[in-house]
Amino acid sequence: MSTEQFSVAGKTVVVTGSSQGIGRVTAERFAGDGANVVVSSRSQEKVDEVAAGIRESGAPGDVLAVECDVRDRPAVEALVEATVEEFGGLDVLVNNAGASFMAGFDDISENGWKTIVDINLHGTFHCSQAAGAHMREHGGGSIVNLASVAGTDGSPYMSHYGAAKAGVVNLTTTLAYEWAGDDVRVNCVAPGFVATPGVASQMGVTADEIDRHEVKRRIGLSEEIADVVQFLASDASSYVVGETIVARGVPRIEETTEI
Repeated sequence: MSTEQFSVAGKTVVVTGSSQGIGRVTAERFAGDGANVVVSSRSQEKVDEVAAGIRESGAPGDVLAVECDVRDRPAVEALVEATVEEFGGLDVLVNNAGASFMAGFDDISENGWKTIVDINLHGTFHCSQAAGAHMREHGGGSIVNLASVAGTDGSPYMSHYGAAKAGVVNLTTTLAYEWAGDDVRVNCVAPGFVATPGVASQMGVTADEIDRHEVKRRIGLSEEIADVVQFLASDASSYVVGETIVARGVPRIEETTEI
């Protein structure tokens, strides 16, 4: 049986927030499959390191490192322009850039609220609009947004982050409808807890402690989210449009022995 439909070889892919965690692993995965990948974050030094690692790995895909703050519209437009100039087009956008901190709603300042919403939601707006304009004019493409179960279900002490990610989920559905006629597919992944450097610093759980093959768990690996992102970027998901795929392991349900 052929698995060619799952390949992203030959595609040009922009992954925002790809200096570490899910974004970095996704960029490495795409390059390893033969895609031309643009890695970006607010630190040129960090994305240069990611790009160097991809080159040293012998991945068949090419890589370009571009500094970009997704809150800055001119920087986002420059990111798209650099991508097109380097690789001749843009096929896939992975809106991964995000940030958060834990705090009770009453303890979140206006500036703190605006910062988190700006990065997670407004940044997705900027990147989708800039990259989408190119895709719609040049034969279509795929946009994969990264949300969170905090956006689909809510989460204590994450009201700012959850509200922003809920906006990303809704935006996904709306854009999928508006842009389908231009052959642009828009989908979303909503991860649960994933053993990223951020989770390691907040919860003390590292990827080395996670068994990918164990079904009964509620924390995953960046590689498992990258699997879903690649599926949504590939031709294998051609009939998946406007969906949010939740990847969070064992569901939380009420357990009872009563009949």
